[in-house]
Amino acid sequence: MSSCTEFAVFEVAKGNLERVVQLSESLFLEINADKKVIIFHEILRKTDNAEELCWHLIWSSPEAVKSVSKKWASYPSSSELESLVGKKRYYGHFVSIKK
Repeated sequence: MSSCTEFAVFEVAKGNLERVVQLSESLFLEINADKKVIIFHEILRKTDNAEELCWHLIWSSPEAVKSVSKKWASYPSSSELESLVGKKRYYGHFVSIKK
């Protein structure tokens, strides 16, 4: 089973940046509470637009992504995070094409 890489880019108002980063970190812990499915993460800010953030996540498998997406609303941090995030610019999952 191969890992899966996620990139998610969204707009966040400057006044909400710190809280969104905190909530993101909390959410990653909540997702991994039962089983570690996010094996690497980083939160990035765009160099030429401080109001664009990116999640770069590496998941244990594409199946883990599907499982977590079904439970998204049940994570305590997801609602507040969603309320503070503006436009979702890009969201995608990728797997290696090399074996």
